[in-house]
Amino acid sequence: MRNETVVTEFILEGFSGLNQRLQLFLSLVFLLIYLTTVMGNATIIFLVCVDNRLQIPMYFFIGNLAFLEICFTSCTSIKLLVILSSGRRTISVSACFVQSYFYFALGCTELILLVVMSFDRYLAICQPLHYAAIMTQQLCMLLVVAAWVAGFTFMSYHLVLLSKLTFCGSNKIQHFFCDNSPLFQLSCSDTNLLWRIGSVLILFILLGSLCLTLSSYVCILFCILRMPSRRKKAFATCSSHLTSLAIAFGSCLDLYSHPSERVSLETNKLVALLNTVLYPFLNPFIYSLRNKLVVLVLKDAIAHATAQLFPQSRCISGQ
Repeated sequence: MRNETVVTEFILEGFSGLNQRLQLFLSLVFLLIYLTTVMGNATIIFLVCVDNRLQIPMYFFIGNLAFLEICFTSCTSIKLLVILSSGRRTISVSACFVQSYFYFALGCTELILLVVMSFDRYLAICQPLHYAAIMTQQLCMLLVVAAWVAGFTFMSYHLVLLSKLTFCGSNKIQHFFCDNSPLFQLSCSDTNLLWRIGSVLILFILLGSLCLTLSSYVCILFCILRMPSRRKKAFATCSSHLTSLAIAFGSCLDLYSHPSERVSLETNKLVALLNTVLYPFLNPFIYSLRNKLVVLVLKDAIAHATAQLFPQSRCISGQ
């Protein structure tokens, strides 16, 4: 038996190949994107909670998606910002496993929630007369709770797989967070069976949610083809939603549909940026801030806040 040193912490290499100035510049860019993402999604949550005009199932699901996006991007972006700005790259094994679990659990929850949202849009467009009777407040709450419970339950196996890995050699992870591929490549145990089990379950969730989501949008497409008056607006809405879905599902399939030994970690990092940084950043604009009602509610909220902060200017304008 050879002597082996048990790894107790990892070093996230991130983008260590870049010079320090470029890393600082990227940290500022990613910080701006992260703050915009959090503020945009937090604004949506606030508007959905306080304005009665948004108290309908569609915006209830969008509000939950916004909260989910804040959690999902924070899971990886905060550590990325620390790595780029300060150079502190170490992370304990337990913290690495926790980060990996929450990344996959939140991602799985989001995929299930996207299925629920597509079904909601199908009922609203294709079954408008039955929509209010079907999508009750109780059912909406049940669907959201089921999405969260299912996402975190399905991904509990991920912690089991990680617990089977042993690390006794290098502790340098060629990534900016604890993703599957670099962890499996770094492990000194036999990972073939574990990788296959993990890949099958991830692809089952990915492809299952993709098929269900696309089936709803295909039904919507056939419905709007029979509604010439609403065709243009419906096509514009569906095209933006499908663009968002293409980024989410496309990046996930590219990341997790290949064997670990065939994965290029440099390409993996760039694709992961689409999934963890760009997609959460675009979602508030795609699902909400392009919506006329949401924009109107936001303007009313800003006007009300301005009137409360500067009451004298309102009196002067009235005179």
